[in-house]
Amino acid sequence: MEMRPLVGGHVVLDFVNTVAWRLDPARFADDLTTADALVTWLRRTGLLRTDPAPVAPARAAAAVKRARKLRDDLYAVLSASIDGQEPPSDAAEAVHHAIVQALRRARLTGVVPLRWEFTPADVSELPVSLALEVWRFLESVDRTRLRQCADEGCGWVFLDGSRNGSRRWCSSADCGNRSRARRHYERNRPRR
Repeated sequence: MEMRPLVGGHVVLDFVNTVAWRLDPARFADDLTTADALVTWLRRTGLLRTDPAPVAPARAAAAVKRARKLRDDLYAVLSASIDGQEPPSDAAEAVHHAIVQALRRARLTGVVPLRWEFTPADVSELPVSLALEVWRFLESVDRTRLRQCADEGCGWVFLDGSRNGSRRWCSSADCGNRSRARRHYERNRPRR
């Protein structure tokens, strides 16, 4: 699996960004195609500290399918929010359902402030941990700082931490450079 940069500003946005070139069908690439890829990504982000027990291939595939569905529904909710619109009701309901199911499995830990925690016993429970993280994010995110990359094919989302709220690209070194190069070429190409 290619290790794409984590540029979202929050692990949940990096989870949404496990699809590269979401808006360009010719370049679309999904990083979460197997349970091993999901475990590797979760370890990389720090959301998984211990290796979950393996499960039968069918259960592992079902877990990956649930994680991808949560990711895609969350993208629909966030992109609508970024555009200042109501999210699609089916996507919002699916995210809500995943969070409610995760909270049913979680336990309160620590002292005040209490925190809902869940430790997946096996690979099939990884979507529960993701849904809890999504809930925490949605409870705390400043919607006015949510952005989507200005590159027409990218589709990555991020939190704009710039002082004046002017960040346009998921990565200035990637999509930003490509855009600048495209504009430079258009300005300087020979006219016939």
